Amino acid sequence: MATTRFTPRDHDADMLYKELAEHDLQPLWELPGLLTVQPRPRAVPCVWHAGDLARLAGEAGELIPVERGGDRRVLACANPGLRGDPYIVSTLWAAVQFLKPGEVAPAHRHTPAALRFVLEGDGVWTVVDGDAIPMSAGDLILTPSWTFHEHHNSGEAAMMWLDVLDLPLVAALDAVFYQDGPSDDVRINTPESSRSETRYGAGPGLLPGRAAPEPSAASPLLAFRWAATDRALTAQLADGAAPAHIRYANPATGGDVMPTMRCEMFRYSSGFPSPRSRQTGGRVGCVLHGSGVVTIGDTEFSVAPGDILAIPSWQAMTVTAAEEIDLFITSDAPVLTALGLYREESAP
Repeated sequence: MATTRFTPRDHDADMLYKELAEHDLQPLWELPGLLTVQPRPRAVPCVWHAGDLARLAGEAGELIPVERGGDRRVLACANPGLRGDPYIVSTLWAAVQFLKPGEVAPAHRHTPAALRFVLEGDGVWTVVDGDAIPMSAGDLILTPSWTFHEHHNSGEAAMMWLDVLDLPLVAALDAVFYQDGPSDDVRINTPESSRSETRYGAGPGLLPGRAAPEPSAASPLLAFRWAATDRALTAQLADGAAPAHIRYANPATGGDVMPTMRCEMFRYSSGFPSPRSRQTGGRVGCVLHGSGVVTIGDTEFSVAPGDILAIPSWQAMTVTAAEEIDLFITSDAPVLTALGLYREESAP
């Protein structure tokens, strides 16, 4: 018998409870907690420090080869509140990927969408459906759902970056598909610019004349460069914004870069604690520059460049920078917005 067999308080109802279980039915009156006053996420606030990630990824680089059998050398952030699931929050997967000089992570594709946020270094480039995209520190690189992608390190040093996928969300919908890609000979030269940047990266409001992507589609621009992000943040601070805050956008629609993931960058000046706020949906944070304290719920975390944070749904967050912090955040906000479930408010 797979269905839970409840024991009634009224022993006269024992036969009813027995038959309910036999017919795979459960009595609602015995199921408290299904509807809660506010979200009660299983994930807990957590931090993964850059030093630990770099050390362990380096050790994995010495012991674990990258080949078709394993495909990727990736360390997934497993939130301790999720009982062993390899997810950072209930709807998002986050991990660091490590690639040594001369290595190639072979092509594959899957229905979960992915993004890469580069923590430091350069020399690696990724190929998305044949479009070769160089990767450098602070860059955001998109891999939309069901696009073939592979990674190449043509540099002289190992490189590590953050991967975020909507894998747990897609898995919960029973919609995960995977396919190995072709194993053709690969190029070793880093391209100067990707095809998506040539077509869609000319500047605000400048699009190919025949471009008409679906409103719900992922961004056709696959690379968002740190230099442009830095300029936007600097301009906001000069204009009095505190903190500075930008949202990466699909240039063809103005919407989010992915149907399932929102990407944002915040710049917090030292000496000015951020407002305390909370929102529905899970978030992943990654410190690009700076140091200070991030408070999530009732837990304080000292952070430094490369640290990764789990921010569960409806957990209030504040950031206090000791030195100016650039914080990249990914969330499942587009999904909640589409379903009418997104809420955001100042927290007490």
